[in-house]
Amino acid sequence: MFQGFSQNAIDFLWGISLNNERGWFMAHKQDFTDYVDVPMRELGKAVFSALAEDYPKQDWRLHGRGPYKEHLWFTIERPHERFESVPALYFELAPNYYSYGCGYWDASPATMAKLRRRIETDPKRLEKLVRKLNKSRFTLSGEQFKRPKGDVGKLLNPWYNAKNIAVGYDDNPEGVLFTPELKDEVLAGFRELMGLYLYLDSLAGDPEPNKE
Repeated sequence: MFQGFSQNAIDFLWGISLNNERGWFMAHKQDFTDYVDVPMRELGKAVFSALAEDYPKQDWRLHGRGPYKEHLWFTIERPHERFESVPALYFELAPNYYSYGCGYWDASPATMAKLRRRIETDPKRLEKLVRKLNKSRFTLSGEQFKRPKGDVGKLLNPWYNAKNIAVGYDDNPEGVLFTPELKDEVLAGFRELMGLYLYLDSLAGDPEPNKE
């Protein structure tokens, strides 16, 4: 059962960020297991199980990564081919922040072209989602094209002219991070972002604009 992370987890991540080599890790492997890996797995499983009950028709998998990095994460996403662009719900822990949100790790140009076409032909659904997001704790990130692809209005321009899409919330590694309530916060955030996740995931079914 997830009980929260601890300062020991943050100390380990700072340590591996300064000593990113096998020898240091092996000397601190038990710290990684006890303070980082086990609680991360417990958090991922708890959040995944709750979402699977909420959305039983979704075919999701829980995916994680580590440990030779100064940050670790897990994602909830549908199974896909290796190079297919799919959105994911994510949680990430680093020595100087924790973060959770929704978006693409690296959206393909074809996926972003589909998004632009969707905005051009049916902007209302995304407008509703963006207005809701703009009143939340989540913020849009992702590199913008130096030369904008077009002007679709102030509300959707940051989405239309993005090279990649990610919406997230970052906080300092303290407070709720060290409590069982982190699970409830992350789960509430994922539920709040579910409309955006489903919208982005549905782009896979759109034809590529240059192949119509």
